[in-house]
Amino acid sequence: MEKTTDVLLLTMNSSEKQETVCIFGTGDFGQSLGLEMLQCGYSIVFGSRNPQMSSLLPNGAEVLSYSEAAQKSDIIIIAIHREHYNFLTELTEVLNGKILVDVSNNLKIKQYPQSNAEYLAQLVPGAHVVKAFNTISAWALQSRALDASRQVFVCGNDSKAKQRVMEIVRSLGLTPLDKGSLMAANEIENYPLQLFPMWKFPFYLSAVLCVFFFFYCVIREVIYPYVYEKKDRTFHLAISIPNRVFPIAALTLLALVYLPGVIAAILQLYRGTKYRRFPDWLDHWMLCRKQLGLTALGFAFLHVLYTLVIPIRYYVRWTLTNRTIAQAIAKKESPFSTSTAWLSDSYIAMGMLGFFLFVLLGITSLPSVSNMVNWREFRFVQSKLGYLTLILCTAHTLVYGGKRFLSPSSLVWYLPSAYVIALIIPCTVLVIKFILILPCIDKTLTRIREGWERNPKFSESALNGKTDI
Repeated sequence: MEKTTDVLLLTMNSSEKQETVCIFGTGDFGQSLGLEMLQCGYSIVFGSRNPQMSSLLPNGAEVLSYSEAAQKSDIIIIAIHREHYNFLTELTEVLNGKILVDVSNNLKIKQYPQSNAEYLAQLVPGAHVVKAFNTISAWALQSRALDASRQVFVCGNDSKAKQRVMEIVRSLGLTPLDKGSLMAANEIENYPLQLFPMWKFPFYLSAVLCVFFFFYCVIREVIYPYVYEKKDRTFHLAISIPNRVFPIAALTLLALVYLPGVIAAILQLYRGTKYRRFPDWLDHWMLCRKQLGLTALGFAFLHVLYTLVIPIRYYVRWTLTNRTIAQAIAKKESPFSTSTAWLSDSYIAMGMLGFFLFVLLGITSLPSVSNMVNWREFRFVQSKLGYLTLILCTAHTLVYGGKRFLSPSSLVWYLPSAYVIALIIPCTVLVIKFILILPCIDKTLTRIREGWERNPKFSESALNGKTDI
């Protein structure tokens, strides 16, 4: 009896899922989406201008003319380009009351004054237009490589129509995200056209830092020796100078991850409230902190790799060999310095610990890892361990300089070593953070973040405030 019941339930579920969906368009995306939906139990009808010529469609799908196909289903997926929408005006009576799912994208951002979905709604005013599936590519559907693009943005003016479309999205193993009314279609259509929108600032900033410090080191280590000593040090351009630039960029970018939080805290203390918006530049900076941190981690990896090849460099082997031979001939040896040994070991130890924590920060920022921890755990890693990483990396650089930190002999054309400049931002962040965690200041800042206001007149703007730092 139980087996019979199970069979009946399975039969009911399969019959319920045999919903017919119509797809206008037999291109790559239409075919891929149709095949995926067929495998999920849907009955698919393709609408084509030349039904007889459509021979590459998935088995089990029916191919009819547009008007005939539209009569088979109340959900029609419009998988054609905007330029070919005009024929839909001839089908306004057939499409009246039906759900039209617009999946189109443009070739460039703001190509048209209005979104494709809104344009479709104007052409067929009696239909319920829903924007969806435009963030999924035909290749991703064919190869099932959906690990990085499982979210499907959905928007529309009719809530029931959106719900029907989101049910289809879920049945395909994707995650629908309701973006509201059809006015959001413009933003959704621009999304696939954006090229690393949150990475532009970190990339540009990294490029500026690298170029600046590269030429700074070239002046000190290549041009100066050639001008005053007639020595050719151009071979430093390959490894020595990049191995100075990369750690400087990593440390600076890591400090810039925590600098906006410090600035935000100062603003909240100055204003006496958390219910006022931060400036747009600070808001954007805070949104880019993850990308800044990952870029810094990339430079740290490069620094490690470049450091590992130091012993096999010809210049290093030549220098060590000549020094050894010179000491042997002169029958002299360098005295062992305990303080130098301590500085060397401390410098290396702090570098390794800092890099370990750096990698840990990078791993916990991955969505697959961050989704497995709660907010308190994530904040502990990214904030507490993040500042510990910054302290270790800053100390690593300070110890590296040792007694030469501000020695006049280290100046070249009155220019200090590059690592001295690299310490400005990290030390500034750490000093200000130390001041902010003093009990007298931290208590006031905590009260502000809990909702207390020095001047309650700004409470009306609470809905527009941004409080995350």
